[in-house]
Amino acid sequence: MTKWAMIVDLDKCVACQGCSIACRHENNTPAISPEEAAMGRAIRWNDVFPNPVNGTEEAGAYPHVRTRYLPRPCMHCENPPCVKVCPVQGTFQDENGTVRQNYARCIGCRFCTVACPYGARYFNWHDPYWSPEMARCLNPDRVVGRDDLEGPAVRLRGVVEKCTFCIQRLYAAQDRAAAEGRDFRPDEYVPACVQTCTAKARYFGDLDDPDSTVAMLSQNPRAFRLLEDVGTRPKVIYLREG
Repeated sequence: MTKWAMIVDLDKCVACQGCSIACRHENNTPAISPEEAAMGRAIRWNDVFPNPVNGTEEAGAYPHVRTRYLPRPCMHCENPPCVKVCPVQGTFQDENGTVRQNYARCIGCRFCTVACPYGARYFNWHDPYWSPEMARCLNPDRVVGRDDLEGPAVRLRGVVEKCTFCIQRLYAAQDRAAAEGRDFRPDEYVPACVQTCTAKARYFGDLDDPDSTVAMLSQNPRAFRLLEDVGTRPKVIYLREG
């Protein structure tokens, strides 16, 4: 089976937040008030953080100073602790190893949120709301799913959600290939954050294909995974700054 993975080149990332905006529009993540955000209730499947090294986010000396950043989607671990602690199989791995959500099963216990060492899971404290102007921009393709496990276009109060590598885009690409009477090609499936990255800092593909870009970059001397020592084996791999 295909093992979907993402490479993020930190040497190229300019923290433009284009990936975060694309993710929000593709997956209909709700906006919340500044007051709710201050309480830690913001829902951002893809986030970009200042990346401190030796206690500081900046490298170099004036006037040649560079700020470091760390984009962080779900790591889609090969050994995901979130799946192990879910008492109702509301979070699971599909046949390709992508960590998925079944919102109909989720009971909101948030065990997965506590178990995730990357802080990549978000609880819906309220029913989602968009102004009429913003509601017109909701992505109807978010409902695409052969097994109906991904649930509705928006998630309701009381469930946990997270990055799914834009799984609806995989379904759409596979269905398009089937309608055209041809085999699906892995390069037809690209998550929104990868597609929109202006600096071309993100790569996506099949980690099990030795000829794929992600497989070759994963062997780069600059490659590393976050929190490798905890044994989660993330399929989001970073390239250190040069």
